[in-house]
Amino acid sequence: MKTLHFSELDVAKVTEKEVADLAQRLERDDYTSPFEGLEDWHFLRAIAFQRPEMVEPYVYLLDLEAYDEA
Repeated sequence: MKTLHFSELDVAKVTEKEVADLAQRLERDDYTSPFEGLEDWHFLRAIAFQRPEMVEPYVYLLDLEAYDEA
Protein backbone atom coordinates (compact mmCIF):
# COMPACT_ATOMS: atom_id res chain seq x y z
CA MET A 1 0.00 0.00 0.00
CA LYS A 2 1.33 3.41 -0.96
CA THR A 3 1.64 5.93 1.84
CA LEU A 4 0.46 9.39 0.88
CA HIS A 5 2.69 12.32 1.64
CA PHE A 6 1.58 15.83 2.51
CA SER A 7 3.30 17.20 -0.60
CA GLU A 8 1.10 14.92 -2.74
CA LEU A 9 -2.10 15.94 -0.96
CA ASP A 10 -5.17 16.67 -3.01
CA VAL A 11 -7.79 16.94 -0.30
CA ALA A 12 -10.61 16.78 -2.85
CA LYS A 13 -9.48 13.29 -3.89
CA VAL A 14 -8.65 11.76 -0.49
CA THR A 15 -10.73 8.66 0.22
CA GLU A 16 -12.19 7.49 3.52
CA LYS A 17 -9.78 4.54 3.45
CA GLU A 18 -6.77 6.86 3.06
CA VAL A 19 -7.97 9.00 5.98
CA ALA A 20 -8.47 5.87 8.10
CA ASP A 21 -4.97 4.65 7.23
CA LEU A 22 -3.53 8.04 8.12
CA ALA A 23 -5.35 8.07 11.45
CA GLN A 24 -4.16 4.55 12.19
CA ARG A 25 -0.53 5.58 11.60
CA LEU A 26 -1.00 8.52 13.96
CA GLU A 27 -2.58 6.23 16.57
CA ARG A 28 0.35 3.80 16.41
CA ASP A 29 2.87 6.67 16.52
CA ASP A 30 5.40 4.30 15.01
CA TYR A 31 7.53 6.62 12.90
CA THR A 32 11.23 6.52 12.16
CA SER A 33 11.47 10.28 12.78
CA PRO A 34 9.30 12.88 14.49
CA PHE A 35 8.99 14.69 11.17
CA GLU A 36 7.06 11.78 9.63
CA GLY A 37 4.47 11.99 12.40
CA LEU A 38 4.27 15.75 12.08
CA GLU A 39 3.74 15.43 8.33
CA ASP A 40 0.84 13.02 8.89
CA TRP A 41 -0.62 15.34 11.54
CA HIS A 42 -0.50 18.31 9.14
CA PHE A 43 -2.04 16.15 6.43
CA LEU A 44 -4.97 15.18 8.68
CA ARG A 45 -5.35 18.80 9.78
CA ALA A 46 -5.53 20.02 6.17
CA ILE A 47 -8.24 17.48 5.47
CA ALA A 48 -10.10 18.56 8.63
CA PHE A 49 -10.25 22.18 7.50
CA GLN A 50 -11.34 21.43 3.93
CA ARG A 51 -13.45 18.29 4.42
CA PRO A 52 -14.35 18.07 8.12
CA GLU A 53 -16.77 15.21 7.59
CA MET A 54 -13.85 13.01 6.56
CA VAL A 55 -11.99 13.40 9.87
CA GLU A 56 -14.91 13.55 12.25
CA PRO A 57 -14.10 10.11 13.77
CA TYR A 58 -10.44 11.13 14.21
CA VAL A 59 -10.69 14.74 15.37
CA TYR A 60 -9.33 13.74 18.78
CA LEU A 61 -5.97 13.15 17.07
CA LEU A 62 -5.78 16.83 16.14
CA ASP A 63 -6.33 18.35 19.57
CA LEU A 64 -7.86 21.44 17.97
CA GLU A 65 -8.98 24.35 20.08
CA ALA A 66 -11.94 26.54 19.18
CA TYR A 67 -10.76 29.35 16.90
CA ASP A 68 -7.38 27.66 16.58
CA GLU A 69 -6.36 29.98 13.73
CA ALA A 70 -7.36 33.21 15.49
